[in-house]
Amino acid sequence: MSKYAYPAIFTPEKDGGYSILFPDLDGCCTCGDDMADALIMAEDALALILYGYESDKRPIPVPSKASELPLKTGEFVNYIACDTLSYRKMYNNKSVKKTLTLPEWLNEAAVEAGINFSQVLQEALKARLSLG
Repeated sequence: MSKYAYPAIFTPEKDGGYSILFPDLDGCCTCGDDMADALIMAEDALALILYGYESDKRPIPVPSKASELPLKTGEFVNYIACDTLSYRKMYNNKSVKKTLTLPEWLNEAAVEAGINFSQVLQEALKARLSLG
């Protein structure tokens, strides 16, 4: 899980929209109705495909240099950034049940104090993994 930036080729369309292609990532393409929409869609497409690479434990391709990408007339390159950890938090937030073991005296003290075990475990894991 990490932050990435990849070059994307933007192709203006006749209707004012844009087609977007990430040449370093097979099958990673999208489109947008205007520039603002195109940038949002490009970030989402990039995060989704890289999330898939990470989940499948596939190697993440090295981004090309924008200056080395072949362009057709009217096309331009823009770097798109994404954060797959933020993407995971947003779209992969299903709860998973875990069984744990702790000393009885600690369990009794925590129950008496009204501690939410799930919340404490989540906070501890985020701190340990530096995921804030």
